[in-house]
Amino acid sequence: MKAAAAVAEILKREGVGFLIGYPVNPIIEAAAEADIRTIIVRQERTGLHMADAVSRIASGERIGVFAMQHGPGAENSFGGVAQAYGDSVPIVVLPAGYPRRLINIPPNFNSFLNYQHVTKWAEQVVMADAVPDAMRRAFTQVKNGRPRPVLVEIPRDVLGEEVPEPLQYRPTPRLRTAPDPRDVTRVAE
Repeated sequence: MKAAAAVAEILKREGVGFLIGYPVNPIIEAAAEADIRTIIVRQERTGLHMADAVSRIASGERIGVFAMQHGPGAENSFGGVAQAYGDSVPIVVLPAGYPRRLINIPPNFNSFLNYQHVTKWAEQVVMADAVPDAMRRAFTQVKNGRPRPVLVEIPRDVLGEEVPEPLQYRPTPRLRTAPDPRDVTRVAE
């Protein structure tokens, strides 16, 4: 299975009902093939606000996901991610990255580096077999602790590479801390 299809399968296992995207990103096509409803927007920031709304309306029980193209698409998305960060909204941002041979070559925009200050967690995947683990870390971060956006940048050439099958991925749990019920009862009395 291609890495883009693996991402789509992981989104499905995590309960993502639809993916908001701005072309061109292979994850959008893979999500449509995996029966995840895709919503295409005409401007990246609008798409981020839609993903933001999904998470807000569901109080974080469902996570809004946005995928966009590398370069200008990732640059135009910055304001929407920063807004979600400032408002503590959990969203998953999936920018395609430049092919590995072009990463960190000026003037190419590197989402992993540039989004670190407006995301709770950011990762750049440079090997296809690392996709499931990166997505697991992303969903663990977005579901737990203070709600904030997370970002997984996957270069376009990696999205076309094979991921070992069967896909080793289990949805991440939502962990909540709470006081011991006996202590609460004792204090209430």
